[in-house]
This record gives sequence, C-alpha cells and structure tokens, in this order.
Amino acid sequence: MSRPSDHIDSAPPREDPDVAQPKLGPLGWLRWAWRQLTSMKTALFLLLLLAIAAVPGSLFSQRGADPSGVTRYFNEHPQLAPVLDKFQLFDVYTSFWFSAIYLLLFASLIGCIIPRTVHHAKALRARPPKTPVRLTRMSGFQSRILPAELRDDAPNPIESARQILRRSRYRVSLYQDARSTSVSAERGYLRETGNLVFHIALLGVLVAVGIGGGFGYTGQKVVVVGQSFVNSLPSYNSFNPGRFFSDGSLEPFSIRVDSLDVAYETKNPNAVGTPLDYTAKVTTTGPGDTSGSATIKVNDPLAIGGTNVYLLGNGYAPTITVKDPEGKVVFSDSVPFIAQDARLTSLGWVKIPDGLREQVGMVGFFYPTVGKSQTAAGALTSTFPGLDDPLLSLNVYAGDLGVDTGVPQSVYSLNTDKMTQLAGAGTKTKALQLKPGQTVELPNGLGTISLGDVKRYASLDVHHDPAQIWVLIFAVLIFGGLLIALFVPRRRIWVKAVENPDGSLTLEYAGLARGEDPNLLAAVSAVADEHIALLTRQPTN
Repeated sequence: MSRPSDHIDSAPPREDPDVAQPKLGPLGWLRWAWRQLTSMKTALFLLLLLAIAAVPGSLFSQRGADPSGVTRYFNEHPQLAPVLDKFQLFDVYTSFWFSAIYLLLFASLIGCIIPRTVHHAKALRARPPKTPVRLTRMSGFQSRILPAELRDDAPNPIESARQILRRSRYRVSLYQDARSTSVSAERGYLRETGNLVFHIALLGVLVAVGIGGGFGYTGQKVVVVGQSFVNSLPSYNSFNPGRFFSDGSLEPFSIRVDSLDVAYETKNPNAVGTPLDYTAKVTTTGPGDTSGSATIKVNDPLAIGGTNVYLLGNGYAPTITVKDPEGKVVFSDSVPFIAQDARLTSLGWVKIPDGLREQVGMVGFFYPTVGKSQTAAGALTSTFPGLDDPLLSLNVYAGDLGVDTGVPQSVYSLNTDKMTQLAGAGTKTKALQLKPGQTVELPNGLGTISLGDVKRYASLDVHHDPAQIWVLIFAVLIFGGLLIALFVPRRRIWVKAVENPDGSLTLEYAGLARGEDPNLLAAVSAVADEHIALLTRQPTN
C-alpha cells in the first residue's frame, strides 16, 4: 500500500532562535580529544597502524641490525637511497613517525585501561542486578508449576535455586517484592578480567620493549676463523647503543671462532649451491661457567654474558701479503670480502697507507669458484659458493687514501677522489688476478702482492636486551588473557517464584548474555530441570 504524497514520517526539527548551543572552549576540546584518543576503537586502529608502520623495517635493511646492508643499498641505489633515508626508512624503529604511533598507542591504552579497571573493581564488589519485572522478555524464558500439594514437602524454592546456582559458581543475591521472591545470579567476571589482563600485558610489552631498547645494545662483528672477538666497544665493526646505554653494562667475555662448517646442496640440479647448514664452532671465555666450547647456528644463538650472539652470515677472507721492492712485508692480513650474491661473489677493499712509495688502495672481487658470467660478456662470476676454484681480482689505485685527515673511514669503502687508477678496467694494465699461492708484481714497480690461504669468516650479531624475559612474560599473559576473554561467557540467570491464587507456585527461569553465548539457553534449561527435580524429588537425567 503506497503512502499519500503528503505523508511525513517525522516532524522536521524545529529551530528555536532563542536557544544557543554552548561553544567548546580549549578545555572542552582537550576533553573531547582525550575521549577520542582513549576509545577502544582508536586503540585498535593505532595497534593496526603500528603493525603497518613496522613493515618497512622488514623490507629495508636497518642500520641497527644490518649496517653493511644499508651501505650496499646506497651503493646500488645512489639516487633513491637518500630519499628513503629522509623518511628514516633505514631507522624505522627509532624514527619520529614510528615513535609517535608508539606513544599515542601507549597513551590510548592507559586511557582505556584505567577507567575500565576501576569499573570492573566496582562490579566485583556490587550485588548482581535486580531481577527484571518481566522475565518473559529475557532469553531462554521458561516457566514451571509447583502444585500446592507438593509445596509442604518441598524445600524452599528460592533457597534451593540459590544453592544450585552457587554450586555452578554464580554470584547470587535474593530479591523480594509484594507478589514474588527471586534469586539473581551472575558469572563470567573472569571474561572482563582476561580482557583487562590482555590490554595491561599489551601495555607491558610496549613498556618492556621501550626499556629494553633504551638500556640494550646491538653490535656486529666479522670474525675470521682462528681469530677472537672481545666484548668491548673498539672490537665491534658497528655498534648501536640504546639511549641509556653505558660502557659499564658490557659484560667481559670473548669468543674465538675455531671453525665454520658449511654444507651446500650438490645433488638437486635446480638448487645447486643452496646453503643447507651453517655451524660455527667457538671457544668462549667469560665470567662464571660461561667458558668452554660451544656452537652457533642460524636461529640457534649463543647465550653469554647477558647477550645473545647470532650467526647472521659468512664469507671468505683471503690472506693478502704485500711487499715493497726490497721484499719487506708492509701488509699481511686476512681481509673479509662481503658477499654480493648467493654464489658468494664477494667484494673487498685493501688499504696500505705506509711502507710503499705511495699510498695504495685496492678494490677486489673474490670468486670462490670462478666462471664466465652469462649476462655480461667477458665478465667473471662465481658459479658455486664452495671453495673449488678460487680467484682474486684486484683494481689498484695510488695516491691519497685520506687516512691522515683524522676523519674515521669505513673499512668497507675506498675513496678514490684523490687517487689514480693503475690497474683495472679503464687503464692499460689489466686487473691483477691471483690464485692461492701466487705472487704478482704491483704496477709502477711498487712491490709485489701474494695470495695465501683463504679463510672463512663468521658475521656475528651481539644483542643485549635486559627486558627480554619481561617481554616473554607479557606475551604469555597476552595469549592467556585473550583466551579467557574469548571463551569465558558472561551471563546472568534469574529464578523467580510467583504465588498463585490456588496456592500453587509459578517458577520462572530466564537468562541474559553479554555478547555471543550459544550455550545460554542450555544453561537456563539445565538450571530449571535440576531445580524442579530437587523440588519434586525426581531424579535428573
């Protein structure tokens, strides 16, 4: 049936010119902003936003965990990298935008938790709510009649209902009016307790992570097999302390890498060269019972001196010896070369500031198993990461290394602005190529260079987080609180006894759930059946 054309569903609002709405002052706007920030909807949104903000930290190398990766990215993307760096994408977890989300979430959770905790504490001390006048409107309503002839021998209906509900761990309270008496029961306060534990533990994780980041540190060190690492600031290749870090928090210990065992796939033609296992065998020296032999594997760190030492990677360190024209050794060391691909084609730098007629720098590629590149004509590459047919190729530069300026330099770079290239691409002299045991002449009669044995090195990451155990505890509490909040039902059940004119008694049963509770109707029926069976002395099923 269509409505008439002049039908109006509701009267239009009337505007009274004499009524003036009060304007929000600065305090009012602050109160409104605080209510918006401390709403649960905002807290969930900030939690989701924090998870999204952490994604770039897994997409880009971070200075705190992989400084060599950041350097490599700058070398490979010289135009894009500075732009990304302006947005702090290489320092995601200490960036201003990540910290802002972190602090807003912290404030939002505090604003959510405090009033809910106060309200829950009051609810725990309060009586269950008064029985509604009309139970017929409640879920699972049903009624039973207790005949007058059975009332004299039956126990008190309300008292017996009270005992049944208390045995089922309900909090109960009795109510009475002119025509009826009733018992009001409630259970499931643990659900809200679990909810609060979840949010408090989440706040605890944020606090623990903040404290751990402030007082902790991470450091990276490349250790050649046969050499040792001492836990002191000068020993690290890169070191990232927390805001409140002090040198005194470094526990004294040392790690000597005795061997590095690597296994590669050789049978599957589609996966030849894929690493199967890395195992570093080390000897540790430290306080207490931390001295002795140990192993470090990927995802199996070494715990020593309050730190976890992880095996992040490995590579090759060719032993290079340089002599002057008279045969005097001016440089001899195992130089770590940084892997550039899965086949361990590696890039390294050698600097010789003293001992020769000029300062000499070399940029070299090391090929564990040398072969011809399939993509670039005439170029060399490594065809297998194992040390089957090693070759070292070096471009040689002479001039000013810049080491006398007093400005610290990275060992993983070479500034050639004030140097002249003597050998390599773009010169008349080919790059120097050496196999283990070979010696070749340096250009311009500068001396000789020899390649000795090739050692492996382990890239170790030392991580100290004093709040690590607390993060674990709060994580367990988050999981436990979430399970309780999800699976403990919050429900109310009422039993009312109404006097009838013929002396009989009408017993009414009903329930109400907060949220979804598929077992509410069954719970009401179970209480009703047990109650009637008790009053009529009938056995229950």
